[in-house]
Amino acid sequence: MKRVWTNGCFDILHRGHVEMLAYAKSLGDHLTVGIDSDSKVKEDKGRSRPYNTQGDRAYILESLESVDKVVIFNNTSELEENIKEIGPDVMVIGSDWHKKTVIGAKHVKKLIFFDRIGEYSTTKILEHGT
Repeated sequence: MKRVWTNGCFDILHRGHVEMLAYAKSLGDHLTVGIDSDSKVKEDKGRSRPYNTQGDRAYILESLESVDKVVIFNNTSELEENIKEIGPDVMVIGSDWHKKTVIGAKHVKKLIFFDRIGEYSTTKILEHGT
């Protein structure tokens, strides 16, 4: 079985997320999605976030045909430990991470950067309503 991993906040699910998740699933048999806990989102994005709770975000993601499992992490150490434990064959990460350190990349066989679809962004949706 070929395992695939991706992670993020997934605070307000939009088309860019759905297309990336479908692409990630197309690369293997089992897609695990790591999501930031509410406290981590608040720490990273500010006091007004997350808009949706970690439980709601996990439920919505698990409802998608492309997602097989969701795990929640509180910090980068837990993120790396989850990736190491799962041992994915492929990790799919947004291309905005291309020149940055990708946590857990050393535990995967192949790292793929997914190009952003249009201008979809949770932050833009919350700021501008579109």
